[in-house]
Amino acid sequence: MTMGCPYGTHRVLEPAGVLPQPAWRLNNDPAIYDNEILIDVQRLNIDSASFKQISDEAGGDPGRIAEAVMAIVRGRGKMHNPVTGSGGMLIGTVRQVGPALTTDLRPGDRIATLVSLSLTPLRLEAVHAVRPEADQVEVTGTAILFETGIYAKLPSDLPDNLALAALDVCGAPAQTARLVKPGQRVLILGGGGKSGLLCSYAARRAGAAEVICFDYSEESLERARRLGAAHRYIRGDARDALGVMRAVGEKVDLTLSLVNLPGAELGAILATKPTGIIYFFSMATSFTAAALGAEGVGSQVEMLIGNGYYPGHADLTLDLLRESPALRALFEELYA
Repeated sequence: MTMGCPYGTHRVLEPAGVLPQPAWRLNNDPAIYDNEILIDVQRLNIDSASFKQISDEAGGDPGRIAEAVMAIVRGRGKMHNPVTGSGGMLIGTVRQVGPALTTDLRPGDRIATLVSLSLTPLRLEAVHAVRPEADQVEVTGTAILFETGIYAKLPSDLPDNLALAALDVCGAPAQTARLVKPGQRVLILGGGGKSGLLCSYAARRAGAAEVICFDYSEESLERARRLGAAHRYIRGDARDALGVMRAVGEKVDLTLSLVNLPGAELGAILATKPTGIIYFFSMATSFTAAALGAEGVGSQVEMLIGNGYYPGHADLTLDLLRESPALRALFEELYA
């Protein structure tokens, strides 16, 4: 039997000795090892920070965005943005399951991978369409899921695009449900975006006494108002630290930083109680800026890296869509 490393190090081409995520280039050959899964890929959901960076550089032109995605994958063997360091996730159909794997997956199953594209061997034949409003691209290609890679079978009661959009950020609402304690005040920076809408609903559901939705875009704030999960809606620039602090007023117990631009670290710190918690889910976060910034203003605030994995996160997030007609309607409008 030809067995690969459960963590995928056998696919690393350079530099030697590292895991697939920090590697510069992966072997994306679709011939699988006995403990891998081969997927026919239909759609990529690029993470928000990465898609924005690519779109800005391409001047918003869909053709140039497609070319940039193809160039990254061609050069790196994975969708790993060299500027932001982030990736996204995919949906596709299982073509082949390695004989050494113990799994419930079978050829023909439709799945979403719940590990980053920045560590997933990927080969693209073509990009057929770019959907800027959803940070998605429709493609033909193949991907490899390692033995330790997590996934979710696509539900039959939700459209693929809708499920993909929600599953792309499912770690955030799951962590919100874990972190929010009844009676707490919660600030959501980027509250009108995809993860922000899910987290607002999850925070309200978990018993938050006040949910504050903060966003730069009036259009995004209007979406959040339609959901009605927040108690206050503030338009402002999350990069203006003093502006965030003044607009929020009394410091909150928990801040969720979901913005897709760098520079929001100090705003989150100043708006949060020194004994509170900040959950940085955005891939645009500078953890150096966060750590040194908190030290510089004398705050002992606890800061959490936005790990996209939490047990049961996929089911929890999809259940939010099933439970809330308003949330599902917004997601269907935007993504499905």
